[in-house]
Amino acid sequence: MKMHNPPHPGEVLRQLCLEPLNLTVTDAARSLGVSRKTLSSILNGHAGISPEMAVRLSIAFNTSSESWLNQQVQYDLWHAEKNRKSLHVDRLSAA
Repeated sequence: MKMHNPPHPGEVLRQLCLEPLNLTVTDAARSLGVSRKTLSSILNGHAGISPEMAVRLSIAFNTSSESWLNQQVQYDLWHAEKNRKSLHVDRLSAA
């Protein structure tokens, strides 16, 4: 089932993982083994969750990497579907 306007995974990360633990971006980035800039880009919705970041998050927060990637896919697909009508694609069929 498609979600209506799903949140960016960075928003979920901030609200459900960082804020309850009172983690700063700097401390969380250090624990994840990434730069503050990288994590900040995700938290602010300017970058997505890569497979590697999904694994890092799953280790740090005892979650599944699939859940992080699924959130990213739902977010990306919802935004892509909003532009469906503007895509110029011909339907293909077998002759």
